[in-house]
Amino acid sequence: MKKPSRRKLLAGFAGAGGAYLAASRGTFPPACRGIFGASDALTFAAHRALLSHQPLAREFGREMITKNFPVNGTRNPEDASYQKLLAGRFTDWRLPVDGLVSNPGELPLSLLKSLPSRTQITQHSCEEGWSAIGEWTGVQLSRVLERVGAIPQARYVVFRTVDGWWDSLDMSDAMHPQTLLAYGMNGGDLPVAHGAPLRLRVERQLGYKNLKFVSRITVTDRVDNIEDGTGSGAFSAGFPWYAGI
Repeated sequence: MKKPSRRKLLAGFAGAGGAYLAASRGTFPPACRGIFGASDALTFAAHRALLSHQPLAREFGREMITKNFPVNGTRNPEDASYQKLLAGRFTDWRLPVDGLVSNPGELPLSLLKSLPSRTQITQHSCEEGWSAIGEWTGVQLSRVLERVGAIPQARYVVFRTVDGWWDSLDMSDAMHPQTLLAYGMNGGDLPVAHGAPLRLRVERQLGYKNLKFVSRITVTDRVDNIEDGTGSGAFSAGFPWYAGI
């Protein structure tokens, strides 16, 4: 019998360890394929075990804000509907929230701004290797989920954007106190280039999880039946679903 290679043994140990730890935390990453998938599962599970008490990401003083915060991705969506809303200063903009919620509906920006807000100055760590510090103001995602009545069976929150991106969070990250639907930046309205009128801030994950131009939220118990089943539009570009830092 041919002896298994060292690589296959390591993959097996990582996969078994990742599966055990992930199961102990009550969830799995949506995509756990091959040796890298096993590694992602282990990383995810270890983070969940270490961060089970929901510690906060580091916050900074206003003197640390980056003067010229880089812009990644789409700067101004060409979508005609978006441009019409932009011309009207987003007065008619609505955020559809559906799925496993008791009160699905379309939430206007004015309603989101009327909910208790949170302001935090945090570091954005881009997967391309740069970082910048910005001040973000918005409503905690947890408050929105409570308002629409996310039911106990919910395990993931899926986000869609005007420029065609999508991603998801598990409920642990969705309910974290620093996870925001941000409508303000550095003391003013959120600039278009940074995702106006609403962007996601997930301070304990890499930059690509912080989607700009959020246009829809769906609460669900599974993501393997959405798009390619990986839980993230970034997966096809080689990035893992879980990008914890």
